[in-house]
Amino acid sequence: MIPGAIARLGSVADVPPELRGAVVAVGNFDGVHRGHQAVLEQARAIAAAEARPLVCLTFEPHPRSVFRPDKPVARLTPAPMKARLLQMLGFDAVVEQGFTRDFAGLAPEAFVGTVLVQAMGAHHVVAGFDFHYGARRGGTPQTLAEAGRHHGFGATLVPAFVDEGGETVSSSRIRDLLAEGDVAQAGGLLGYRWTVAGAIVGGAKLGRTLGYPTANMVIEPDSLLRHGIYAVRLRRADGSLHDGVASFGRRPTFDNGAALFETFLFDFSGDLYGETVAVSLFGFLRGEERFDGAEALIAQMDRDAEEARAMLASATPLGDLDRRLAF
Repeated sequence: MIPGAIARLGSVADVPPELRGAVVAVGNFDGVHRGHQAVLEQARAIAAAEARPLVCLTFEPHPRSVFRPDKPVARLTPAPMKARLLQMLGFDAVVEQGFTRDFAGLAPEAFVGTVLVQAMGAHHVVAGFDFHYGARRGGTPQTLAEAGRHHGFGATLVPAFVDEGGETVSSSRIRDLLAEGDVAQAGGLLGYRWTVAGAIVGGAKLGRTLGYPTANMVIEPDSLLRHGIYAVRLRRADGSLHDGVASFGRRPTFDNGAALFETFLFDFSGDLYGETVAVSLFGFLRGEERFDGAEALIAQMDRDAEEARAMLASATPLGDLDRRLAF
């Protein structure tokens, strides 16, 4: 593990001695949005004040996907991206506890006793106002506080975080916005531009024939984000940033095939195949369209690139996470 890198642990059984006695933030935290950040910041403040390690306890896969495998949750932040964001927020480790039906069947008292007390030796537990745990979600914020008094750990429940319009910030709201293509408003709720990360894969190389060679990624599921054209910024593994315009969709002018996220980078001629990159979405330009031919498509792509350049040139960070991700 590189110095300063967050430790990613697959189970509470893997918590090493030096991380016992930590301040533990517990929850799903999908998206690590501004509401989650209020919980995580509270945990960070307590850990700093008491000179304790700072650990996040989360669950993989998302519990709702275990109970409804026919309707898995569209993840805003898969585990690697969540870990990256937690590291930026100052966490020492994240426990990506495997979530199974057996684990879900733990009685609330057993969850506290075996997970928080025995396995983690939690000194203080911080959770959101609506945190439930244990079989049939029988554990509540109130029972967590009572368990803390019984077992000798502190418990802090953080109130709901509301946006400037007075609405509670939630992962489901952000998913709805992304499905509409409203990445700007989604970024406002996240506190950073929504970012996808993955390896660059080979494509049909249609972009090269049009003068717009692209770096291609797969977004799962393909229903998470509206098909269309976006202004984006790509960060390479070496930390360098590159502005561009991305198309997400099925290329109706050509093959109407499987959905791909295809990014054209301005003023770039390198090879990205096989490299893992992160792409932050700054704005929605237009929906996916079918053109009568390559000439009409190229003319529109020229306009898209010009609009994306202008949008990116005037962009400012939404906060510290955004600054570290995309600036």
